[in-house]
Amino acid sequence: MTAKTILVTGASAGFGAATARRFAQAGWRVIAFARRADRLQELTDEFGSNIHTAALDIRDEMAMQTALDALPENFRAIDMLVNNAGLALGTAKAPHCDLAQWRQMIDTNITALATLTHKLLPTLIERRGAIVNISSVAGSFPYTGGNVYGASKAFVTQFSQNLRCDLHGTGVRVTSVEPGMAETEFTLVRTGGDQVASDKLYQGAHPITGHDIAQTIWWLANLPAHLNINRIEVMPVTQSFAGFQVARDA
Repeated sequence: MTAKTILVTGASAGFGAATARRFAQAGWRVIAFARRADRLQELTDEFGSNIHTAALDIRDEMAMQTALDALPENFRAIDMLVNNAGLALGTAKAPHCDLAQWRQMIDTNITALATLTHKLLPTLIERRGAIVNISSVAGSFPYTGGNVYGASKAFVTQFSQNLRCDLHGTGVRVTSVEPGMAETEFTLVRTGGDQVASDKLYQGAHPITGHDIAQTIWWLANLPAHLNINRIEVMPVTQSFAGFQVARDA
């Protein structure tokens, strides 16, 4: 069987690194995009010619295009795109947020994701491939401090569903994967490197791991070609739904 090719963004840590490893271990050719060249080098050292890496900021469209143009011939036939790169910044309520952080989340979680998807659609249609967009339960369930992060993930979920409509009849599959509490570098990035806050959040919660989501994406990749999973919402057993807030005499 001819090896398939997957492109994973945000592949230097968390869900992205775990996904890159899972598919490389299974013999897929893996294109790994991420900012941290040293982390990407670890993937290259581990898997050799099965991995092609590009260190770039996904918000930089010119760098993105340069990386796509530089793909070796045997990595150009992309069968699966995993739009994983994304982040949350800050935990403050909207009136106290840093506008620059809002813009960074929008540029990363929305603009870059849509841009890369658009660039790869011709190849994915030709290959009857698959798109997996990493959204979040934050796109469905609002919470204090979620403001732009949650809104950006709601975009990812809805964009995925609208892609399904537009790609009707092409054979391309599209799935929105929406994780709940997951222990990656997510909270460290969000809090500016506060390890204590990260440890406190996950302590005793048995959260989702990067491997869990990589396994979910692997399952999606190996479904029969006539099946499409539209959305997957996944939480650890320890996480469920909170109640509404009520402000008295406000």
